[in-house]
Amino acid sequence: MHQTNNRIEAFLKGHPLRVPFCFLLPLLQIKPMQPILLSTAYFPPITWIATALKFDEVFVEIHETYPKQTYRNRCNIATSSGILNLTIPVNRVNGNHTKTNEICIDYSQNWQILHWRTIVTAYSKSPYFLFYRDFFEPLYFNEYKFLLEFNSKILSTVLKAIQINNLQINYTDQFLTGSDFLDLRNEFHPKAKNSDLVAFELPRYIQTFEENHGFIPNLSIIDLLFNIGPQALPYLKKVCSCANFHNLVK
Repeated sequence: MHQTNNRIEAFLKGHPLRVPFCFLLPLLQIKPMQPILLSTAYFPPITWIATALKFDEVFVEIHETYPKQTYRNRCNIATSSGILNLTIPVNRVNGNHTKTNEICIDYSQNWQILHWRTIVTAYSKSPYFLFYRDFFEPLYFNEYKFLLEFNSKILSTVLKAIQINNLQINYTDQFLTGSDFLDLRNEFHPKAKNSDLVAFELPRYIQTFEENHGFIPNLSIIDLLFNIGPQALPYLKKVCSCANFHNLVK
């Protein structure tokens, strides 16, 4: 914030007359400097991506003890029957003590073909499915040993598809504790409708099966991409700008 004040002071020195406040807004609109800590995610929900956009430093926790039934290995999409949960089967090599970066994908089940066919069925009639299909289809025809490896590839592909070029994702080198970061590792959960630490406003956009079920907010990022295409980035920026972090951002 000190740097921002200096920029404003310098601006005012060069403009001795009264300056309309609207001219100062670009100087005030800076990202929070506190790093954020998120979990890894399989095709993350919209709010996960919007949150990451708000911060200069984004860290993904990989040394935690792996928790079950989270977005780490599942995502939610909309189908003709409603919300459908896609779950990647995994093996915990060290049982309940397995860390996230040790979680292996279980290929004894033909989940890749099932997931991709389900996505095609759900979104083939969406306006931008054909445009983005080539981004995501190859992911389901390669085998990745570790869940983290697969999720990292998905995330980089998603950011490329959205054309987010200036977001750097870091991965932890140890389990982090303390108050030097905003800890949202467990704030995005399939079974939780609202976060305790972050409040979002999610504007409606046209969804493929909206006539059947109404608008369903905060589905996987692929729902946003397949339905509104290049408008995904402006949408995410709007969600990001309206997010309330309950005064936890320093």
